Amino acid sequence: MMPSPFLSYLRVYEPLRAFTGPAGVAVRAGLARGAVRPDRVGRRERELCLRATVRGRLLPGDLGGADTPVDVMVLGGEGGEPFVCPLDTRPRAAAAVLSFLGEEEPLLRSSALVIPETAARRRAERAVAELGEGAAHVVTAGWTVPLPWFALVDPEERQVRLDAQRRVWWRVPIAKALGRAAHAERVVRGAFGEGGPAEVLRETRGWLENFDRTSLVELDYGGLVDLLDDATLQADDSAAQVQRALRLLRAGDADGAAECYASLREIWGSVAGRRQEG
Repeated sequence: MMPSPFLSYLRVYEPLRAFTGPAGVAVRAGLARGAVRPDRVGRRERELCLRATVRGRLLPGDLGGADTPVDVMVLGGEGGEPFVCPLDTRPRAAAAVLSFLGEEEPLLRSSALVIPETAARRRAERAVAELGEGAAHVVTAGWTVPLPWFALVDPEERQVRLDAQRRVWWRVPIAKALGRAAHAERVVRGAFGEGGPAEVLRETRGWLENFDRTSLVELDYGGLVDLLDDATLQADDSAAQVQRALRLLRAGDADGAAECYASLREIWGSVAGRRQEG
Protein backbone atom coordinates (compact mmCIF):
# COMPACT_ATOMS: atom_id res chain seq x y z
CA MET A 1 0.00 0.00 0.00
CA MET A 2 1.26 3.45 -0.90
CA PRO A 3 1.86 5.78 2.08
CA SER A 4 -0.46 8.69 2.68
CA PRO A 5 0.55 11.95 1.00
CA PHE A 6 3.10 13.79 3.10
CA LEU A 7 0.71 16.56 4.12
CA SER A 8 -0.26 18.17 7.39
CA TYR A 9 -3.80 19.45 7.85
CA LEU A 10 -5.69 22.26 9.53
CA ARG A 11 -9.41 21.41 9.56
CA VAL A 12 -12.62 22.97 10.77
CA TYR A 13 -15.52 20.83 12.00
CA GLU A 14 -18.80 22.74 12.04
CA PRO A 15 -21.97 21.65 13.86
CA LEU A 16 -24.34 19.86 11.52
CA ARG A 17 -26.93 22.65 11.87
CA ALA A 18 -24.49 25.03 10.14
CA PHE A 19 -24.91 23.17 6.84
CA THR A 20 -28.03 24.36 5.04
CA GLY A 21 -29.37 24.38 1.49
CA PRO A 22 -27.76 22.19 -1.21
CA ALA A 23 -24.50 22.01 0.77
CA GLY A 24 -26.42 20.63 3.73
CA VAL A 25 -28.05 17.97 1.55
CA ALA A 26 -24.63 16.88 0.22
CA VAL A 27 -23.11 16.79 3.72
CA ARG A 28 -25.96 14.71 5.11
CA ALA A 29 -25.60 12.32 2.18
CA GLY A 30 -21.92 12.00 3.06
CA LEU A 31 -22.84 11.22 6.65
CA ALA A 32 -25.26 8.56 5.49
CA ARG A 33 -22.51 6.88 3.43
CA GLY A 34 -20.16 6.94 6.40
CA ALA A 35 -17.35 9.23 7.51
CA VAL A 36 -13.79 8.89 6.21
CA ARG A 37 -11.30 7.82 8.86
CA PRO A 38 -8.52 10.36 9.54
CA ASP A 39 -5.75 7.95 8.63
CA ARG A 40 -7.40 7.25 5.25
CA VAL A 41 -8.16 10.81 4.18
CA GLY A 42 -4.96 11.44 2.23
CA ARG A 43 -5.18 8.22 0.26
CA ARG A 44 -8.89 8.78 -0.44
CA GLU A 45 -8.28 12.25 -1.90
CA ARG A 46 -5.31 11.07 -3.93
CA GLU A 47 -7.43 8.24 -5.35
CA LEU A 48 -10.19 10.65 -6.44
CA CYS A 49 -7.73 12.97 -8.16
CA LEU A 50 -5.82 10.16 -9.87
CA ARG A 51 -9.05 8.57 -11.03
CA ALA A 52 -10.08 11.86 -12.64
CA THR A 53 -6.72 12.18 -14.41
CA VAL A 54 -6.79 8.62 -15.73
CA ARG A 55 -10.21 9.30 -17.21
CA GLY A 56 -8.97 12.44 -18.94
CA ARG A 57 -10.62 14.84 -16.52
CA LEU A 58 -9.08 17.83 -14.82
CA LEU A 59 -10.86 17.52 -11.47
CA PRO A 60 -12.86 14.99 -9.48
CA GLY A 61 -16.51 15.45 -10.40
CA ASP A 62 -16.02 17.10 -13.78
CA LEU A 63 -18.69 14.84 -15.26
CA GLY A 64 -20.75 14.49 -12.10
CA GLY A 65 -22.07 11.16 -10.94
CA ALA A 66 -21.49 8.82 -8.03
CA ASP A 67 -17.71 8.92 -8.31
CA THR A 68 -17.64 12.39 -6.75
CA PRO A 69 -19.35 12.16 -3.36
CA VAL A 70 -18.92 14.84 -0.72
CA ASP A 71 -16.67 13.01 1.72
CA VAL A 72 -16.85 14.04 5.35
CA MET A 73 -15.05 13.56 8.63
CA VAL A 74 -17.11 13.51 11.82
CA LEU A 75 -16.63 14.18 15.52
CA GLY A 76 -19.17 13.26 18.17
CA GLY A 77 -22.77 12.56 17.34
CA GLU A 78 -23.44 10.00 20.05
CA GLY A 79 -26.39 11.49 21.87
CA GLY A 80 -25.64 14.96 20.56
CA GLU A 81 -25.15 16.98 17.43
CA PRO A 82 -22.21 15.81 15.30
CA PHE A 83 -19.47 18.15 14.15
CA VAL A 84 -18.70 17.67 10.46
CA CYS A 85 -15.73 18.55 8.29
CA PRO A 86 -16.46 18.24 4.54
CA LEU A 87 -13.21 17.48 2.75
CA ASP A 88 -14.11 19.86 -0.12
CA THR A 89 -11.77 17.83 -2.33
CA ARG A 90 -13.01 19.21 -5.66
CA PRO A 91 -12.70 22.97 -4.93
CA ARG A 92 -9.39 22.42 -3.13
CA ALA A 93 -8.04 20.52 -6.14
CA ALA A 94 -9.28 23.35 -8.35
CA ALA A 95 -7.47 25.93 -6.21
CA ALA A 96 -4.29 23.87 -6.58
CA VAL A 97 -4.73 23.86 -10.36
CA LEU A 98 -5.09 27.65 -10.42
CA SER A 99 -1.98 28.00 -8.28
CA PHE A 100 -0.10 25.70 -10.66
CA LEU A 101 -1.24 27.73 -13.68
CA GLY A 102 -0.14 30.93 -12.02
CA GLU A 103 3.30 29.76 -10.93
CA GLU A 104 4.73 27.26 -13.39
CA GLU A 105 6.36 27.72 -16.80
CA PRO A 106 4.28 27.31 -19.99
CA LEU A 107 6.04 24.11 -21.09
CA LEU A 108 5.34 22.39 -17.78
CA ARG A 109 1.75 23.61 -17.76
CA SER A 110 1.04 22.30 -21.26
CA SER A 111 2.64 18.91 -20.56
CA ALA A 112 0.83 18.38 -17.26
CA LEU A 113 -2.71 19.39 -18.25
CA VAL A 114 -5.19 16.92 -19.71
CA ILE A 115 -7.18 19.71 -21.38
CA PRO A 116 -6.19 23.08 -22.96
CA GLU A 117 -4.98 25.66 -20.45
CA THR A 118 -7.77 28.17 -21.07
CA ALA A 119 -10.38 25.49 -20.53
CA ALA A 120 -8.56 24.25 -17.44
CA ARG A 121 -8.54 27.72 -15.93
CA ARG A 122 -12.26 28.23 -16.57
CA ARG A 123 -13.15 24.83 -15.16
CA ALA A 124 -11.02 25.34 -12.05
CA GLU A 125 -12.49 28.78 -11.43
CA ARG A 126 -16.02 27.35 -11.63
CA ALA A 127 -15.12 24.58 -9.19
CA VAL A 128 -13.68 27.04 -6.67
CA ALA A 129 -16.85 29.13 -7.03
CA GLU A 130 -18.88 26.11 -5.89
CA LEU A 131 -17.93 27.08 -2.32
CA GLY A 132 -20.06 30.21 -2.74
CA GLU A 133 -19.40 32.76 -0.02
CA GLY A 134 -17.93 30.10 2.24
CA ALA A 135 -14.46 28.60 2.45
CA ALA A 136 -12.94 25.15 2.22
CA HIS A 137 -12.94 23.38 5.57
CA VAL A 138 -9.40 22.06 5.09
CA VAL A 139 -6.03 23.62 4.39
CA THR A 140 -2.85 21.60 3.91
CA ALA A 141 0.91 21.99 3.89
CA GLY A 142 3.38 19.66 2.21
CA TRP A 143 6.37 18.12 3.97
CA THR A 144 6.06 20.27 7.10
CA VAL A 145 3.71 21.82 9.64
CA PRO A 146 3.68 25.62 9.30
CA LEU A 147 5.01 26.80 12.66
CA PRO A 148 2.34 29.52 13.06
CA TRP A 149 -0.30 26.76 13.18
CA PHE A 150 1.10 25.65 16.54
CA ALA A 151 0.15 29.03 17.99
CA LEU A 152 -3.52 27.97 17.77
CA VAL A 153 -3.30 24.95 20.07
CA ASP A 154 -2.62 24.05 23.68
CA PRO A 155 0.57 21.95 23.87
CA GLU A 156 -0.91 19.91 26.73
CA GLU A 157 -3.86 18.77 24.62
CA ARG A 158 -1.83 16.87 22.04
CA GLN A 159 -3.21 13.44 21.12
CA VAL A 160 -0.87 10.67 19.93
CA ARG A 161 -1.70 7.25 18.48
CA LEU A 162 1.12 4.86 17.71
CA ASP A 163 -0.94 1.81 16.76
CA ALA A 164 -2.07 0.78 13.27
CA GLN A 165 -3.87 4.13 12.89
CA ARG A 166 -0.74 6.13 13.68
CA ARG A 167 -1.57 9.79 14.21
CA VAL A 168 -0.73 13.06 16.04
CA TRP A 169 -3.34 15.80 16.43
CA TRP A 170 -4.81 18.62 18.50
CA ARG A 171 -8.37 19.98 18.71
CA VAL A 172 -9.41 23.38 20.00
CA PRO A 173 -12.66 25.40 20.03
CA ILE A 174 -12.58 27.88 17.18
CA ALA A 175 -13.10 30.83 19.50
CA LYS A 176 -9.86 29.97 21.32
CA ALA A 177 -8.04 29.40 18.02
CA LEU A 178 -9.13 32.83 16.78
CA GLY A 179 -8.03 34.53 19.96
CA ARG A 180 -4.67 32.80 19.97
CA ALA A 181 -4.09 33.61 16.30
CA ALA A 182 -4.83 37.30 16.89
CA HIS A 183 -2.54 37.42 19.94
CA ALA A 184 0.31 35.60 18.19
CA GLU A 185 -0.05 37.85 15.15
CA ARG A 186 0.37 40.96 17.29
CA VAL A 187 3.45 39.54 19.02
CA VAL A 188 5.10 38.36 15.81
CA ARG A 189 4.26 41.51 13.89
CA GLY A 190 5.82 43.61 16.66
CA ALA A 191 9.01 41.57 16.47
CA PHE A 192 9.38 40.86 12.76
CA GLY A 193 6.97 43.08 10.84
CA GLU A 194 4.02 42.30 8.58
CA GLY A 195 5.44 39.46 6.46
CA GLY A 196 6.39 35.86 7.17
CA PRO A 197 4.74 34.30 10.25
CA ALA A 198 2.55 37.35 10.87
CA GLU A 199 1.10 37.02 7.37
CA VAL A 200 0.42 33.30 7.86
CA LEU A 201 -1.35 34.03 11.15
CA ARG A 202 -3.38 36.84 9.58
CA GLU A 203 -4.46 34.61 6.68
CA THR A 204 -5.26 31.73 9.04
CA ARG A 205 -7.36 33.99 11.26
CA GLY A 206 -9.23 35.34 8.22
CA TRP A 207 -9.93 31.78 7.07
CA LEU A 208 -11.24 30.73 10.49
CA GLU A 209 -13.62 33.68 10.59
CA ASN A 210 -15.67 32.02 7.82
CA PHE A 211 -17.04 29.35 10.13
CA ASP A 212 -19.63 28.92 12.88
CA ARG A 213 -18.29 30.18 16.21
CA THR A 214 -19.05 26.88 17.93
CA SER A 215 -16.86 24.93 15.50
CA LEU A 216 -13.78 22.89 16.38
CA VAL A 217 -10.34 23.33 14.80
CA GLU A 218 -8.03 20.35 14.32
CA LEU A 219 -4.30 20.39 13.61
CA ASP A 220 -3.22 17.00 12.28
CA TYR A 221 0.25 15.79 11.28
CA GLY A 222 -1.41 13.64 8.61
CA GLY A 223 1.00 11.64 6.46
CA LEU A 224 4.03 13.29 8.07
CA VAL A 225 3.86 10.68 10.83
CA ASP A 226 5.24 8.19 8.29
CA LEU A 227 8.45 10.23 8.19
CA LEU A 228 9.00 10.17 11.97
CA ASP A 229 9.63 7.23 14.26
CA ASP A 230 7.67 6.58 17.45
CA ALA A 231 10.34 7.96 19.77
CA THR A 232 10.54 11.22 17.81
CA LEU A 233 6.77 11.63 17.84
CA GLN A 234 6.59 10.98 21.57
CA ALA A 235 9.36 13.49 22.30
CA ASP A 236 8.08 16.12 19.89
CA ASP A 237 7.38 19.42 21.69
CA SER A 238 6.87 21.68 18.68
CA ALA A 239 3.71 23.31 20.05
CA ALA A 240 5.38 24.01 23.40
CA GLN A 241 8.42 25.49 21.65
CA VAL A 242 6.27 27.83 19.56
CA GLN A 243 4.34 28.97 22.64
CA ARG A 244 7.61 29.53 24.51
CA ALA A 245 9.02 31.52 21.59
CA LEU A 246 5.93 33.76 21.66
CA ARG A 247 6.34 34.37 25.39
CA LEU A 248 9.99 35.26 24.89
CA LEU A 249 9.20 37.61 22.02
CA ARG A 250 6.56 39.30 24.12
CA ALA A 251 9.18 39.78 26.82
CA GLY A 252 11.66 41.19 24.31
CA ASP A 253 14.01 38.19 24.41
CA ALA A 254 14.72 37.69 20.70
CA ASP A 255 17.77 35.50 21.42
CA GLY A 256 15.71 33.08 23.50
CA ALA A 257 13.06 32.93 20.79
CA ALA A 258 15.79 32.17 18.24
CA GLU A 259 16.88 29.17 20.33
CA CYS A 260 13.33 27.82 20.18
CA TYR A 261 13.36 28.28 16.43
CA ALA A 262 16.63 26.36 16.15
CA SER A 263 15.06 23.46 18.05
CA LEU A 264 12.04 23.49 15.74
CA ARG A 265 14.22 23.68 12.65
CA GLU A 266 16.01 20.50 13.71
CA ILE A 267 12.92 18.31 13.53
CA TRP A 268 11.00 20.00 10.71
CA GLY A 269 14.10 20.65 8.65
CA SER A 270 14.85 16.93 8.74
CA VAL A 271 11.30 16.14 7.62
CA ALA A 272 11.42 18.62 4.74
CA GLY A 273 14.82 17.22 3.74
CA ARG A 274 13.21 13.85 3.05
CA ARG A 275 11.57 15.44 0.01
CA GLN A 276 14.94 15.68 -1.74
CA GLU A 277 15.72 12.07 -0.80
CA GLY A 278 12.57 10.92 -2.61
